[in-house]
Amino acid sequence: MKPLAGRRIGFIGTGVMGRWMIGHLAGAGAELAIQNRSRAKAEALAAPGIRVADTPADAARAADTLILMVTDTTAVEGALFGSGGAAEGLARGSLVIDMGTTAVTATRDFAARLAQADYVDAPVSGGEPAAREARLTIMAGGSEAALARARPVLERLGTRITHVGGIGAGQVAKAANQIIVALTIGAVAEALTLAKRAGVDPARVREAIRGGFAESRILEVHGERMLTQAFEPGGRVKIQRKDVDQALALARSLGLELPASALSLTLWDEMIARGWGDLDHSALVKLIEAGRGGS
Repeated sequence: MKPLAGRRIGFIGTGVMGRWMIGHLAGAGAELAIQNRSRAKAEALAAPGIRVADTPADAARAADTLILMVTDTTAVEGALFGSGGAAEGLARGSLVIDMGTTAVTATRDFAARLAQADYVDAPVSGGEPAAREARLTIMAGGSEAALARARPVLERLGTRITHVGGIGAGQVAKAANQIIVALTIGAVAEALTLAKRAGVDPARVREAIRGGFAESRILEVHGERMLTQAFEPGGRVKIQRKDVDQALALARSLGLELPASALSLTLWDEMIARGWGDLDHSALVKLIEAGRGGS
């Protein structure tokens, strides 16, 4: 028997990552009702065991589990509580799993408003390649009981699932993750551009420093993208900008200054101003090469 046979899942958000996640869940035997603001994207995924829902409420109505994989906090709120929102269709005792990157305070508020359901915030890291290969890193917040219900679903999508703490803790972990990602992409972009400007092959420099203290997944994957100029989005610049801004807002609410992250935010803003917001965030190297304020 397939591991999710008999599980009825509503899935909202059929974008770059969601489309792969839907396929993994269907392949594990779940029955899915999927919904997206752009209906055509959802219809492209329709198949036996995957039907297209008209609204989030429709997706939630027949589901024991509702998964959200949408762009930002506003989109989560709209999908849950807007006109035709999932809250209208959720049955008492259902499970809601938010797998996007959502503000911490809002996450806790949404969970409180959905008193009829168990709520897990389970943001992910790894981007489109990890979603495609079902090896996402998943940071979960919620009760032990809620996570136990969510785990069989999450195990179809990721290879590392960590219960960080109560509701909102997963989003705190994701904020920390996105700070490290943003700053490390910047460091790799600066290092490779420095090598190139100094007349040394940046590919050779990258090879030389791999395995030392500078080694990271960013140097491995995004460094390669910078060298080959392969900027088809796995993680878009404008999403990275949103995540850094969200992390800074959390820090301000705690009376904490994050100076390097504040500088990083200005770089993502410049990328967007130049029309590069839909490129992969490794395209930050383009800004470093061009020079800030350059053309």
